[in-house]
Amino acid sequence: MAKIRTGVIGMTAVGVATTVLAVCCIQSAQGATAAASASAAPRAVVRVDQVGYTPGEAKQAYLMTSVSASTASFRVRDASGKEVLSGKVGASTGGWNSTYKAVHTLDLSRLTEPGDYRVEVSGPVSATSPQFHIAPADELFGKLVQDNVRFFQAQRDGADVVPTELRRKPSHLADRQATVYDTPAYDADEKVLLAPLKPVDGPVDVSGGWNDAGDFLKFTHTASYSTASLLLAQRTVPVGGKELATESRHGLDWLDKMWDDESRTLYVQVGLGKGDTDDGSGKIRSDHDIWRLPEADDALQVKPGDPNYLIKHRPVFRAAPPGKPISPNLAGRVAATFALAAQLDAADNPDRARAELEKAAHVYELANTAPGDQLVTAFPHGFYPEASWQDDMEFGASELALAGQALGDNRAAGWIKQAGHWAKQYIDSDTKGTLGLGDVSALAHADLAKLLNYGAPSTEVTSSQLVADLKRQLDDGSSRAARDPFRAGAVYTDFDSVPHTFGLAATAQLYHRVTGDSRYDAFATQQRNWTLGANAWGSSFVIGAGTTFPHCPEHQAANLAGDLDGDGDILLGGVVNGPNAAAKLKDLNSFPTMRKCPTNQGNPFAAFDGRGSGYLDHVGAWQTVESADDFTATALLAFTLSASTPQNAEANAR
Repeated sequence: MAKIRTGVIGMTAVGVATTVLAVCCIQSAQGATAAASASAAPRAVVRVDQVGYTPGEAKQAYLMTSVSASTASFRVRDASGKEVLSGKVGASTGGWNSTYKAVHTLDLSRLTEPGDYRVEVSGPVSATSPQFHIAPADELFGKLVQDNVRFFQAQRDGADVVPTELRRKPSHLADRQATVYDTPAYDADEKVLLAPLKPVDGPVDVSGGWNDAGDFLKFTHTASYSTASLLLAQRTVPVGGKELATESRHGLDWLDKMWDDESRTLYVQVGLGKGDTDDGSGKIRSDHDIWRLPEADDALQVKPGDPNYLIKHRPVFRAAPPGKPISPNLAGRVAATFALAAQLDAADNPDRARAELEKAAHVYELANTAPGDQLVTAFPHGFYPEASWQDDMEFGASELALAGQALGDNRAAGWIKQAGHWAKQYIDSDTKGTLGLGDVSALAHADLAKLLNYGAPSTEVTSSQLVADLKRQLDDGSSRAARDPFRAGAVYTDFDSVPHTFGLAATAQLYHRVTGDSRYDAFATQQRNWTLGANAWGSSFVIGAGTTFPHCPEHQAANLAGDLDGDGDILLGGVVNGPNAAAKLKDLNSFPTMRKCPTNQGNPFAAFDGRGSGYLDHVGAWQTVESADDFTATALLAFTLSASTPQNAEANAR
């Protein structure tokens, strides 16, 4: 399920948004640039995974051409210019747009020697690729994981920040004494508050954690998914090192504040993403109304009733009143996160592990398993619409069971039974998806199958049924990939194309680990390749990865404190949404204090838009280049699994 971050960007203590960019003028300029690009475009370009490939995996690059190039040939040269591989261009996988009418494959699988390389195409067309690497999996992906961790460090909020390249400073210290408000009521379009916010409790300490994306809101929904993904990566293989473990703990410590175990209260949000009042007077400003550095909020001199009061003194919202049933998607994933921490702590810190297990059990027990039509995710709900919840309950029970086994807790068998029940409910439902923020079934299935394969009592589902549903997810992606010239399983014209692609790659790796079946290994590689440059736009969608990547993300700290040309101080490791429907790029965010980037002059990627999709590297393009915690967490997990999947482990050993 795609997340819709409507107006997902915020504020500057001095720069209140006045108007969306003069969209007509920007579109006109972009149209002229696109036309010029098309008329002057090279007849061919080569697209490769700009990070690289492991020695033993299938390797494909792509040649985009304006004419058929079936008679062309290619050669690969190493860093010294020596030719190390040659071959014929493969068959066309289809056309892309009116300029690039054919996409041909280039099979590089015979290239196995570690090093740096380029591809040169000659014949009816000529083109040269960016440089890429051949390296062992742990080396190739370990660096990417470390960069992803660097992104989470840059996202930190509160007193315990890591400066990183963006020179972060402590921020939102008023969150230490936050007021709890009743659930906000919005109009049908979720744009306007229908009534003033009503205080119900507090003060509570909800400081710390991570900013959710390019804005400064904090959500339990995304933080629990991200923390669980980091913990799963930490459990899988040590490529992230101590910094990954430290960042996992940072996320967990904040979730511990968002769960009050004594009163059985789960807080779900810090900050207000949509403000205004029912008369449109704008008396309440929200996080998305100003573009600023986060520490600017602490400097505000405000009193109750001031428009900016809730920017400094941010409201906290609950999932439900104390002790009352909690939306099951939240209960399941928060319980899973605490239980994963218990698994990791069981050997070295059993007392802490038992405390984490108890918190997980208490959250899980409060799940409302008859939730009605709308799950609780964020306020307003449209920020993170989600339909499925049985997968979250399966995830929570599976991780509780694994933690229980690690600690010798006799409740483990009951949790396995619950996991099987919710897995069956999910498989029989009409809301099945693929791995991402809105669907964690792949994570749940993989761990439940592990439990069932190693002697757990039978449940309502069998291991083979869980594997079949993992296969269903991969077959859905493979079917889309077979129709795509670049073999991507994502939907280019919807939100979250990049994180969904990383999710498919991770699911393929989980499938191999559970079954020993390598049939989706090449598919997993293709999905990773697409995200890292082997796509129509020739861009990696991970900041700092490869030679072409987003220089101008819609991210306030990166825009106001970083460099804007891709060099120097950048939001290293952040993963962006990527391509989206071209029609969605008509409305860009604009604030007086936004710094314009060199890439904001026209759109150099416009010539490569196609099949209804577009990509824009522009500070206002939240639809394509906003980086987010859940995007990056999914990528981090996929890279970690890539570093440790059986085929790569064997290649590394050789």
